[in-house]
Amino acid sequence: QVQLVESGGGLVQPGGSLRLSCASSAAFFSLTSMAWYRQAPGKERELVASVTSGGSTNYADSVKGRFTISRDNNKNTLYLQMNSLKPDDSAVYYCNRVGVTYPWGQGTQVTVSS
Repeated sequence: QVQLVESGGGLVQPGGSLRLSCASSAAFFSLTSMAWYRQAPGKERELVASVTSGGSTNYADSVKGRFTISRDNNKNTLYLQMNSLKPDDSAVYYCNRVGVTYPWGQGTQVTVSS
């Protein structure tokens, strides 16, 4: 069973930055389109950013220009660099495959507050 382990969250002030990491145990990670999702209390889980196996990226309008998704296929790891963070970015962040998802990991909490 594929395991996804997210890390790097925390408490940050508005305008600050965080870098999230996601380690995947999937056998064909390099061939898989991956994404970061987030879920705030009382809201649906939403896709924040995605990256294809070829490195093409896509972002939700709410994070475009502030977040950068990347991947290191040698390490089976997905990253999300988050800059200019806003209180509305507060959520639990998860990584997973685009489309048919693997079992969800525990996520990493991001809290943006002064």
